[in-house]
Amino acid sequence: MRAAVLHHTGDSTLDVTDVTTASFGPGRVRVKMHRAGLCHSDLSAMSGVLAHPAPFVPGHEGAGEIVEVGEGVTHLKPGDRVLVCWMPPCDVCPSCKVGEGHLCRSGYINLGKPNFEYDGTLLPGIVGTGTFAEEAVLDAKGAIPIPDDVSYDLAALIGCGVTTGIGAALNTARVQPGSSVAVVGLGGVGMSIVQGARVAGAAQIVAVDPTANRRDLSLKFGATEAVAPDDLPDAVQRLTGGFGFDYTFEAVGKPATLRAAYDAARTGGAVCLVGVGSRSELPDINMFELCRSEKRILPSFYGGDDVRRSLTKIIDLWRAGRIDLESMITHHVPLSDVNEAIRQMHTGEALRTVIDIT
Repeated sequence: MRAAVLHHTGDSTLDVTDVTTASFGPGRVRVKMHRAGLCHSDLSAMSGVLAHPAPFVPGHEGAGEIVEVGEGVTHLKPGDRVLVCWMPPCDVCPSCKVGEGHLCRSGYINLGKPNFEYDGTLLPGIVGTGTFAEEAVLDAKGAIPIPDDVSYDLAALIGCGVTTGIGAALNTARVQPGSSVAVVGLGGVGMSIVQGARVAGAAQIVAVDPTANRRDLSLKFGATEAVAPDDLPDAVQRLTGGFGFDYTFEAVGKPATLRAAYDAARTGGAVCLVGVGSRSELPDINMFELCRSEKRILPSFYGGDDVRRSLTKIIDLWRAGRIDLESMITHHVPLSDVNEAIRQMHTGEALRTVIDIT
């Protein structure tokens, strides 16, 4: 079968080549992938911003159908439609036992089980998944059934970016009706934060991004205004009298954008950090201002709640017409053109590109 392989950290392109699946057995499932979403975290792992052993198969947003189940797997059967959850709750660790399944680290444990074999070498899929492949072997908990009315396209996005963004607004920050919000960074996650803030009833939602087409698109998803990063201080002055927004969100993963979000928040406001950055980059927020301003920094990981609850909530909101998932997908490409999808994301041309595996 075919898969897209990153041979060396720092490579700018993927090699679409023949591989075989590996590590199928008890507690595992084999999934025929239908769709995969390209998330910026895949690019960060490729570049080395996010540490990940190479070679590996990228892709952690995906959806497909079960073709085989291993011994002991009773909740899934061949033919079931599933999405890929890259950090599935194990239900037995301390985080899961207190209801914080999104903080379970089972995905990192799964990384130790190679998903693929290429040219005699065992290699992992990113965080134990690897959806840029025609088939993938996963831990059974990482294959979550999806309803028949949810397409593979939408399920792929719900598996990570949409859940991360909407969950940050609803679960972590808990945006209040009538409040003011600024979202810094309008990739798939940032645009989902905009939608989450709209669902929560925010009165002002200012979307911030250097790319004009993404700013324009944010207005469709619920932003009341969209500005370039250099214009954010003016928006703070003009819309809040210089006091600042009730909630600000950082969806890039850079110290400079966290600083911008922090500065745009009001005294006593909430700064929600959603972007995942490098371990070597440190924020420049000093101890005095942290205490004096009482601005709450709220890190949000994978939607800030048990992913299974988040998935159900998001599907219900989509069915009710409260969120627009279809418009999140701006481009489709076949697996053979995955490097074109990477180019589109780097240039800001695409919001979310779905890779057609079939």
